[in-house]
Amino acid sequence: MYGIYILLFLAVVILFSSFFTVKQQTSAVIERFGKYASTRTSGLQLKLPIIDRVAGRVNLRIQQLDVMIETKTKDNVFVKLKVSVQFKVLQESVYEAFYKLEYPHDQITSYVFDVVRAEVPKLKLDDVFERKDDVAVAVKRELNGAMSGYGYDIINTLITDIDPDIQVKNAMNRINAADREKTAAEYEAEAGRIRIVAKAKAEAESKRLQGQGIADQRREIARGLVESVDVLNRVGINSQEASALIVVTQHYDTLQAIGADSNSNLILLPNSPQAGSEMLNNMVASFTASNQVGESMKRANSTKRKKAEDSENEK
Repeated sequence: MYGIYILLFLAVVILFSSFFTVKQQTSAVIERFGKYASTRTSGLQLKLPIIDRVAGRVNLRIQQLDVMIETKTKDNVFVKLKVSVQFKVLQESVYEAFYKLEYPHDQITSYVFDVVRAEVPKLKLDDVFERKDDVAVAVKRELNGAMSGYGYDIINTLITDIDPDIQVKNAMNRINAADREKTAAEYEAEAGRIRIVAKAKAEAESKRLQGQGIADQRREIARGLVESVDVLNRVGINSQEASALIVVTQHYDTLQAIGADSNSNLILLPNSPQAGSEMLNNMVASFTASNQVGESMKRANSTKRKKAEDSENEK
């Protein structure tokens, strides 16, 4: 009885070991007595017990391999580049991918090193940043040509990081900062020039308008004086008296304007109505004397011209 139980148990174990499952996006390689037998896809699969075995499983999903490379540029600057390679195994080429390459990641890394160290030394540091896509295309082209025979498809290659030496980065930052400071200084100088020109134009316009205002003011004052003299002449006051009266009026207007200013100090000397009357009389007399002197000079000049004309007629 014990022998029968053992046989039944072994039969159940063998039966269950004949079935196995394969995950989605995965292929299983079956060997029979050490030789390749078949490739199984996802789902529940059956194999011959004891005779067949699952030699390995191949991932069919897209994978990514990051490769760090240090190399030198054309201008002798050492840089570190991070190259990300995205690849997958072709479902129809599982046999090649499983049996032809033992370490596919190492193979891909070697090709990436070879291509990058062949392309980057042709470029200067600034060109490496600007033409990194050209380097990535060269890596992809080389990898596709080398790995397609092993059942691998290179989806994309990306240069995700370019890291120069720390001293080079500091120098680049200083150059950039100096260039920006130069640009800022040029803008500040231009702004200062614009402010100076605008201020000079404003001052010139202000002086022009101020001069025009003074000229208009003097013109109006002269016109007002003429009108004032005409009015006084019509009421029987001659020109000398009218001029004296206007001077005295302006004198008192000036005193009133000075006294209205709170920031000014005005000192008035003792005076009397008689003194004011005498001052007015003195002004009138002064204007009268000036007028008389002027009339005398006119008459003397007229007499000289008349005598000269008579002597010419006698000749």
